[in-house]
Amino acid sequence: MANMIKTYDVLIIGGGPAGLSIATGLARQLYTSLVFDSGVYRNDRGTHMHNVPGFDHVNPAVYRTKAKQDLQKRYDTIEFVSAKIRMVRKVADLFEAVDDQGKTYKGRKLALGTGVRDVIEEQVEGYAECWGRSIFHCLFCHGYEEHGADSVGALATGTLSSPETLAHIARMAKRLSKHVNIYTNGNYELITSTKAIIHSNKIAYDDRKIIKFEHQDGSEDRPPFVVLHFEDGTSKNEGFVVSHPRAEQRAPFADQLGLEMTPAGHIKLSTPFNETSLPGCVAAGDAGTPMQAVVQAAQMGAFAAVGLVAQLQRELDERDEL
Repeated sequence: MANMIKTYDVLIIGGGPAGLSIATGLARQLYTSLVFDSGVYRNDRGTHMHNVPGFDHVNPAVYRTKAKQDLQKRYDTIEFVSAKIRMVRKVADLFEAVDDQGKTYKGRKLALGTGVRDVIEEQVEGYAECWGRSIFHCLFCHGYEEHGADSVGALATGTLSSPETLAHIARMAKRLSKHVNIYTNGNYELITSTKAIIHSNKIAYDDRKIIKFEHQDGSEDRPPFVVLHFEDGTSKNEGFVVSHPRAEQRAPFADQLGLEMTPAGHIKLSTPFNETSLPGCVAAGDAGTPMQAVVQAAQMGAFAAVGLVAQLQRELDERDEL
């Protein structure tokens, strides 16, 4: 029949570690899936990734390319398409995804590996240009290559705006530097409450308001650094600044599907198979957890695939089509 839309076992939205891991698990049980890859990733600014055995200090694009090539080489049930999905819906027993060109795709199940977006435009001038270069959000992911700096900064913003999280990240920063300055950007009360937790005399506090960040490339005799410009007209050089701005769901699909969310803004999932509140829909990776890392996304994707396989095989068995 002309214009017949193929129905896949699973539609996977997201071509990062979570989506690729889901596709791998499905392929091992001969289920068909279509992976939508928009080509936009949270770690686009990162030139190296870490904490991934076998891919330490490797460009994230190399990891994604290798995983995709492995799937295409070995499994004929997995397909990829470069497309940006703008809308998803559940129609009867099927899920439908519509891309920005108006094309519709159908699947028996839906997997979301859509991630989150760091809202860096809310920060002061220069922050976006320094992001991933001299302003780092995770000191497991970044900072080791700059270790030994005379001084680094910890910025009290986003998820680092409580005394407990600020103390934790300042201690991590101290392991990589000789001295740490905690910048509270005008919040003196936060200094008082954080001082009650931290005992190191090599961690200091500064409540001056920051009006601009400026990245400086390194030279033969000096590594890259960041300049903090303050409202009072002074400035300070730091080897790097650790900061974790607010993040939000990258895609609108949780709202479109009416998925239950956590108070922190993540898709609420049931363990261990990462099922959402909508039957037949799973999620994996940064969109569904505060523990955001490549290995965590891959792990969640693997277990989501297990859950999807269990659902699909049960339904096939009930129809005697197994």
